[in-house]
Amino acid sequence: MSLRMEFHGAAGGVTGSCHLVRTGGLTLLVDCGLFQGGPKTEAKNRGEFGFDPAEVDYLLLTHGHLDHCGRIPLLVKRGFRGKIACTAATADIAKVVLTDSARIQEEDYARWSRIAARRGVGAAPPLYSGLDVLDAMRLFRVTAQYDQEVRLNDRVAVTFRDAGHILGSAFLEIEVRGRGRLVFSGDLGNRDKPVIRDPAPRRAADVVVIESTYATRDHRPMDATVEELRRAVVETFERGGNVVIPSFAIERAQDLLFYLRRFHDRGELPPCKVFLDSPMAIRVTEIMKRHPDCYDARTAALVRDGRDPLDLPGLVLTRSADDSRRINAVQSHAVIIAGSGMCTGGRIKHHLKHNIWREECSLVFVGYQARGTLGRRIVDGRKRVRIFGEPYRVAARVHTIGGFSAHADRSILLDWLRHGGGAEHLFVVHGEAESLHALETEARTQGLARRIHVPEPHQAVDL
Repeated sequence: MSLRMEFHGAAGGVTGSCHLVRTGGLTLLVDCGLFQGGPKTEAKNRGEFGFDPAEVDYLLLTHGHLDHCGRIPLLVKRGFRGKIACTAATADIAKVVLTDSARIQEEDYARWSRIAARRGVGAAPPLYSGLDVLDAMRLFRVTAQYDQEVRLNDRVAVTFRDAGHILGSAFLEIEVRGRGRLVFSGDLGNRDKPVIRDPAPRRAADVVVIESTYATRDHRPMDATVEELRRAVVETFERGGNVVIPSFAIERAQDLLFYLRRFHDRGELPPCKVFLDSPMAIRVTEIMKRHPDCYDARTAALVRDGRDPLDLPGLVLTRSADDSRRINAVQSHAVIIAGSGMCTGGRIKHHLKHNIWREECSLVFVGYQARGTLGRRIVDGRKRVRIFGEPYRVAARVHTIGGFSAHADRSILLDWLRHGGGAEHLFVVHGEAESLHALETEARTQGLARRIHVPEPHQAVDL
């Protein structure tokens, strides 16, 4: 296979997925995500891509998380005019995610501009605007079905296969006629999650690019994870407090609703209010109901029986900022699910401000917390943190429930690699240093590829 690969994001780190492939007469980009974390990490978003966006023929989007799709409008601003290919569910989710990202950037710019003006300095403009998002959405021209080949030219085809990560997520099998197969894992999902299916097995491939987010450990079994959530809720209510859950709007918020509905149906949830305080999570929940083709058998059966697995008595959908502020008056027996999942912005910071110092409350973390984020500082045990520039004592009980992860753990990653047999080349990406090298070592020890690489940012490899 004549192949040039370039790793311009999620290389040596977790976020900013962006991989370039030149083969079969085409230049392909796999994902174009936003770098997320502290100021130093996020500053990368304003840098050069490392390639000319105008040269890209196709952008193959694995799924709609911001760290995989968040720089697409910027790519278009800088000259990309090719076609974007993804599943229908991913296109729907990406539209919501990118629109929300542009809105937040524009609001942040307006606020910081006022502050900067008082200081006599300038504020960095948004990476892109809502209009830029509309320009980008016009390029979503190829709708892929799971397991159906999409021909990109007379030599190259791609098949989107179910990654089991979030609704519509896929891993990619790129075929070059007469030359071989290249596989990009995207983000592989956990097993036994609600609503969507488990990751599909991969086929044999010459080159495999695999994520390594949780390559250092296995998740807790789902039954134990769900029981830990139930206990955290019940015990917090017994103390007279609220449960505050920073949650990603896509997949995680819906998983929580699914299990809270199950607790209610089994009589295991005390009377309470459940606030889904995230306009984006509300929209994603509505999108999920439009794509029953992505459901697993268990969820499909519930829907056929006329039961909505994502609704429950006491659920309050708070779309407006005024509705969100009213939650502050609720002192106990509330489950507050809000974004962002790493506490880097959004409504969750307001709810932390009102509950983090209260000993009777609980903070329940159900997702990955990147280094440099407020969520990571809380999970790491900081006794005091700053929220909106003000110091707050961390007195609420902190629960870290890792089993809810939408990412594959060590065992699932290795099983997925083994299933397709050994590859000629294996590239390990999308992980912090410990995870990257853990998966590299495991793959080398088990003989899962002849050559194993951990690419550096902007590294190019000719195969």
